Amino acid sequence: MKMLEELFGLAGKVALVTGGARGIGEMVAQALVGAGARVYIASRDATACDAVAARLSEAGDCRALPCDLSTLDGIARLADALAQRESALDVLVNNSGVTWGAPLEAFPEAGWDKVMRLNLKAPFYLTTKLLPLLRSAARAETPARVVNVGSVDGLHISGFENYPYSASKAGLHHLTRHLARKLAPEHITVNAIAPGPFETRMLAPVRDALGEQFVRDIPRGRLGTPADIAGAVLYLAAQAGAYVTGAVMPVDGGISTCA
Repeated sequence: MKMLEELFGLAGKVALVTGGARGIGEMVAQALVGAGARVYIASRDATACDAVAARLSEAGDCRALPCDLSTLDGIARLADALAQRESALDVLVNNSGVTWGAPLEAFPEAGWDKVMRLNLKAPFYLTTKLLPLLRSAARAETPARVVNVGSVDGLHISGFENYPYSASKAGLHHLTRHLARKLAPEHITVNAIAPGPFETRMLAPVRDALGEQFVRDIPRGRLGTPADIAGAVLYLAAQAGAYVTGAVMPVDGGISTCA
């Protein structure tokens, strides 16, 4: 048990999860709280952010920092708000994201820009704004961590017309590797997880449209669970993953193995 705590425990660590008020972000926040970290969750929906933080605090320490990451001003305000509360940041999880679907020849510029802005631009600029706090936490044996939440749609060709979503997630995967190369000498690791289908609000329209055949087409034959996310994120955020950087980890039930 002591070895497990040393490898996967996060007692005394500080973490920030963007988009932490719902879906995969909430699953990530719950896992980090359960491992002992003091977790800040950011979301544009202040009511949901406060409610989730209150619920997760029943099992640990979770605090709400409502913000809008779709603008550089919003990103700067979040970084400043965290800096006013903490002198170091051990774990940053860039999870906020959005999708948009439309026919190829009618895809609106507004949809393209919205997806790219939140899914790719925001993680880059938030990471750079938080580098001072990450550097304060970084040590050779216990590096600071950045975990980007990509998608299986960035690893294979989606069957849906969500062009900027898949492009943004593929871009985020490559950005992960680029930042990992740059920041490794500073004892900051940068990795990504690429989730497949999980029971979230974003997935609901797809599930409704395709029914149970959608689940049957997943090689593992089921949707992902909070435990699946917890295992992947805790490995990358805790001591167990201290020597891993630049990795993109599929958490997709085998979908990325399909043509």
